[in-house]
Amino acid sequence: MSAKPGPAESGGARISAGEFVGTAAAHATLAVPTARPDEPVDTVLSNLRGHRFDSAAVVAVCRDERLVGLASIERLLGATPGTAVAAVMDADPPVVTPRTTQETAAWTAVHRAEPGLAVVDDDGVFRGLVPPDRLMAVLLAEHDEDLARLGGFLGTASAARAASGERVRRRLWHRLPWLVVGLLGAMLSAGVVGAFEDVLQRQVLLAFFVPAVVYLADAVGTQTETLVVRGLSVGVPVRRVAVRESVTGLLIGVCLAAAAAALTLWLWGDGQVAVAVGIALVAACSIATVVAMILPWLLSRLGVDPVYGSGPLATVVQDLLSILVYLAAATAVVT
Repeated sequence: MSAKPGPAESGGARISAGEFVGTAAAHATLAVPTARPDEPVDTVLSNLRGHRFDSAAVVAVCRDERLVGLASIERLLGATPGTAVAAVMDADPPVVTPRTTQETAAWTAVHRAEPGLAVVDDDGVFRGLVPPDRLMAVLLAEHDEDLARLGGFLGTASAARAASGERVRRRLWHRLPWLVVGLLGAMLSAGVVGAFEDVLQRQVLLAFFVPAVVYLADAVGTQTETLVVRGLSVGVPVRRVAVRESVTGLLIGVCLAAAAAALTLWLWGDGQVAVAVGIALVAACSIATVVAMILPWLLSRLGVDPVYGSGPLATVVQDLLSILVYLAAATAVVT
């Protein structure tokens, strides 16, 4: 074997197939110079002339098609004539398998400061080289995606930028349907309140606390929703935070309920209303936490960006349940 291209000399030959999308194999090429370990460096450099390569930054040193090292052009040019390639090659280069993810492959090459990354199969047979420009493209693409995820988007940063520059028609298309759902929810909330007209007439003070219970439940749910959406955007599954977040929501509800009940009793002197408000806050905050975890997860599983839909939809569900819980508690407590 001499310093000639691999099996595919031109046209950017790559080892790729549908099943290898996003892997090292999808970016590898055989159109790179190869050499034997016992071959003189001056012969290798001479054989480079007259051939087209996807990349000539590094020479793959193989014995019987198995990779035994990599030799950079800098090392070959710095060696004295007659020196064997084995004397200047890196005998322990970073290698990856064809199925290694592209991000792992790129970082492997960067951490070892190699101008190229060899791809070998389980038997050590050389399957191609990922050139520097493709390594850089992978790093930039992964960096772009990571920044987008940290910003709370499930797509790429380019998609996020496109969304920011959308025309008014597209903005309406993405947002208005969710807000229409919110409008329907508001109408339904009014119907729920109307169903408890009798208890509200008996104790008008109960109506004063409807906005407070709804607001606090929404606030607790929004905190959980933000945490879950951010977690999903960086690959943290909901199940990892579900128990701790549920307990947190319950404890927040207990704390708010204790404070609200004490203040209600002190300012208005009505123990029954204070108890109803306290019970409602414990239940509403707990329910809001669960809803705020389930909806972003469900939208994500359906392929819908939670950033658009989870807020309006969660607000509707949380408001309805908060009003229902509060008025049901009031009906049970107030005589």
